[in-house]
Amino acid sequence: MTKIISDTYEKIYEIVRQIPEGRVSTYGLIAKYIGEKFSARVVGYAMNHVHNREDVPAHRVVNRNGLLTGKHHFNPSSLMQQLLENEGVEIINDKVINFKEIVWDPNESH
Repeated sequence: MTKIISDTYEKIYEIVRQIPEGRVSTYGLIAKYIGEKFSARVVGYAMNHVHNREDVPAHRVVNRNGLLTGKHHFNPSSLMQQLLENEGVEIINDKVINFKEIVWDPNESH
C-alpha cells in the first residue's frame, strides 16, 4: 500500500474510531468530513482493508440509507449485524431501523 493511500486510510480510521457505540455513520459523511477530493468509495475501500484491526469499529459504517452493504467483508457475514445489535442498534433485513435518529455525522460533531 502506498504512503498516500496508507495516510488516507489512517485519517478515515481515526474518524471511524470516533463513532460512538450504538451509533452508525456513512461512507459519504466520513468522506465529506475528510475533504472534497475523497469519495464514499474511498472510505469503502478503507473499510475493506481494516481486517484484524479491532481498534477500528468498521461495523458502524453503513451506506447512506442505513444498509449493511459492507457485511460481506465480515466473517461470518452476519457478524456486522451481530456487533451492531450488541450495541443496541436495531436491524431488520440488513437495514438500521432508526437510522435517522442514530446516524453520527462527523461534520456536525467537530
